[in-house]
Amino acid sequence: MFLTPHRHAPRTRPRRTAAVLLATAVSVSLVAASAPVVPLGVGDRLFPHLGNPGYDVAAYDLSFTYPGTNDKPLRAVTTIDAWTTADLERVNLDFAHGTVRSVEVDGEPAKFAAAGEDLVITPGKPVPDGNRMRITVRHTSDPVPPRGREGGWVRTADGLAMANQADAAHLVFPGNDHPSDKAMFTIRVTAPEGHTVVAGGLPAGVHTSGGSTTWTYRTLHPMATELAQVSIGRSTVLHRSGPQGLPVRDVVPTRHRKALEPWLRKTPGQIAWMESRLGRYPFETYGLLVADATTGFELETQTLSLFERQLFTEPAHPKWYVESIMVHELAHQWFGDSVSPRTWSDLWLNEGHATWYEALYAEKQGGKSLRDRMKSAYGASDGWRAAGGPPAAPKAPEPGNKIGIFRHNVYDGAALVLYALRQEIGATAFESLQRAWVGRHRDGNASTADFVRLAGEITGRDLAAFFQDWLYGKKTPPMPGHPDWKAAAPSGTAAR
Repeated sequence: MFLTPHRHAPRTRPRRTAAVLLATAVSVSLVAASAPVVPLGVGDRLFPHLGNPGYDVAAYDLSFTYPGTNDKPLRAVTTIDAWTTADLERVNLDFAHGTVRSVEVDGEPAKFAAAGEDLVITPGKPVPDGNRMRITVRHTSDPVPPRGREGGWVRTADGLAMANQADAAHLVFPGNDHPSDKAMFTIRVTAPEGHTVVAGGLPAGVHTSGGSTTWTYRTLHPMATELAQVSIGRSTVLHRSGPQGLPVRDVVPTRHRKALEPWLRKTPGQIAWMESRLGRYPFETYGLLVADATTGFELETQTLSLFERQLFTEPAHPKWYVESIMVHELAHQWFGDSVSPRTWSDLWLNEGHATWYEALYAEKQGGKSLRDRMKSAYGASDGWRAAGGPPAAPKAPEPGNKIGIFRHNVYDGAALVLYALRQEIGATAFESLQRAWVGRHRDGNASTADFVRLAGEITGRDLAAFFQDWLYGKKTPPMPGHPDWKAAAPSGTAAR
């Protein structure tokens, strides 16, 4: 995610056994009920109730029927194939904004109830450890956001898109909404004539009947729930080829196609530039979804990054700036999408690297010195750490502001850590580390500890103390090679 500074700067799970019933305004509307149940989580420090223990999702099959207007609920069916990792008498799914009509487990009706932002399912009989389990939930998916929440469906001028980061996919569909549980996705959407549907992955069929069309897409690589994307609108899909024949498709509002085309044709060259640094692009396709919506951010949804149209059509934005933001979201396809964080405290690995390549591209295209940007970041770093926590130990978001983890400390503050690392180990070792990181952990999850371990392996050095100070220290350490750089005293004002 990149929160665009032309509007505002970056806004900037073990099993729980306590019997706590949560009453919340954001809850699942149910047509059935069961005995008292509790929300669970996988122990994420920043989002304690996010994700669920006891199973590992292998695949999602999401079906939506769009009614033709973006202010009414979509009919939906979510099918989840998962492997159990414990004996389960109940199965918790994250789901917080829709009406559940029925639930089946392995084809048999199951009881269900709400607990906080969990949908708690009680099968007719327990599901033993090590078994394949299929859960089918028939529900609605409401595009009108619940009061006090952000994310999920984004209503555009002519339809819908998704923005599920960091804690909002379960506003759209039930699932295991934590990046540590990646899975394959099949997404099918039925929409009235005149609408175009595009989703992450590659097309897998189009069927028209009775004035409606059903569009199907499948991923070829596992994906975190927060990275799912669906575009429904009166759109034009533009196709071109990227490096080594990579299919590049962009989704744009038809009436803005001409104005957007000069920007979109830059993507293949940007992919080639990133490949020269990191190796081959990690997915089956890429492109931009340009939405007529005001979100305040751009978002690295897997294979189809979400952008506000105004980023490209607002004349005040310099060319180099717009292109560097395009590269920021492209870089996330390696850092955050292909290599996903193990916990949300590992967010700096996503945003720090995306900001790093954004800054390198701004230097290349706009002559904006990386060194000067990092020196400026160094001056502000103590303030960012005071406001948002150290890069690898960010403060939890405030209630009602779940995207509050996206602060300066995990953007330029984390890129500053990478600059210090390059100063410490040298450019050659640093570049080897980047390539090894995205290669070794491709299609998986990795943590800060994994990065520290790999850096030591690449350099043959014990870098534990270096990373401890830079990633977890309350104060910014001295910058290697720049002893004259000074950090300003924190002002006490939180990053916004």
